[in-house]
Amino acid sequence: MLLPVAPDHPGTRATEGTQKAGTKAAESAMTHIRPNITDEQRRARVTSRHLLTPSTRATTPEQVTEALLALHATDPASVYLTVAARMTDPSAAELQRALYEDHTLVRMLCMRRTMFVVPRELAPVVDASTARAVAARERKKLMKDLNDQLGYDEAWFAATEKKVLTALDGLGEATASQIGDAVPELQAQLLMAPGKPYEARPRITSRFLGVMAAESRIRRGRPLGSWASSKYRWTVAEPHPELSGDEARADLATRYLTAFGPSTTEDLKWWTGWTLTDTRKAITRTPAIEVDLDHGPGHALPEHLDSVPAPEPGAVLLPALDPTPMGWRDRDWYLDPAYVPELFDAYGNVGPTIWWNGRIVGGWTQRPDGEIATELLTTKGLGRDVRKAVAAEAARLAAFFGDIRIRPSFRTPLERRL
Repeated sequence: MLLPVAPDHPGTRATEGTQKAGTKAAESAMTHIRPNITDEQRRARVTSRHLLTPSTRATTPEQVTEALLALHATDPASVYLTVAARMTDPSAAELQRALYEDHTLVRMLCMRRTMFVVPRELAPVVDASTARAVAARERKKLMKDLNDQLGYDEAWFAATEKKVLTALDGLGEATASQIGDAVPELQAQLLMAPGKPYEARPRITSRFLGVMAAESRIRRGRPLGSWASSKYRWTVAEPHPELSGDEARADLATRYLTAFGPSTTEDLKWWTGWTLTDTRKAITRTPAIEVDLDHGPGHALPEHLDSVPAPEPGAVLLPALDPTPMGWRDRDWYLDPAYVPELFDAYGNVGPTIWWNGRIVGGWTQRPDGEIATELLTTKGLGRDVRKAVAAEAARLAAFFGDIRIRPSFRTPLERRL
């Protein structure tokens, strides 16, 4: 099953040459020659699919999320900036509508134990393919600590969960502190890192609610303060149908290839956090065919065999942890390895980046006075209009921020220098 698309939006429109591409795939299979897809073709495709030029921009947050499959949501501001970079008329209120009023977008702890925002119709697939396993691990770890230190068992855990749901039914939305006041059991403390300089005895509230959220029993509601706030309320989650793990992984793999393909087995394994066995098994259940990429073998859907017109020159400023630069393990086809030390932190997290025609060419940051400071790491082969286009995007981003200032959860070397 493929992602639903907005029929009038170029960034999410199905490729018209799918039938023709299928014929090409069949011919290639008969002759045992794997099709070749170049880095240039991949960059053209990602520019169009990921809405990285003005002509491909979306009109709603739902269109952006469908195009990207899932939005990284570890840093609250990243979700808003990811959407704003790709919308014709960016609006924080529109994203809040999708998240907290219409619930067309859902925040979940899922791939690689990372927080994402996904389309509501995708939530059951993500739950069965990845989130369910993450939730089981998180519950097991918390249950062990509760049992070892406090003697609590599964019966206590289940009873406390019911009290949390009852409290939220009455409160509607509530902060973790408010839920802790309503359910005193959550005020119990656990000893963490005993004997270390950072030894602490935090309450179990956040971990307990985190497990319930991972199990899709509760979800994050509106933030406290501005859209960039990391403090939020909790509310009861809507139930969704349960799917089988194998079917869900095949479905998610197909959707990943739709959004990020052509790509490699390692790319999909890294993005999902699956085992290599589960990754390979999922790929075999997709319509993917084997292809040769400039850096080795990969997988593509039949429609990827159609060439993509060269995109119009265009710049876009993407935030830290944006889904596009975080979509592949192997990044050489859109990022010069020499720039990695400037744009990534020590743990492999990407900071704010500047894109030009499907490749990363620089980075940016927001200064305390609201100025968007930019730096191009190269101008080779970019043309004379790149600086003007980057400046225009920086001004557009500054207008979206208004008086909002963000505090990134990490800073890259380039950000610190700016």
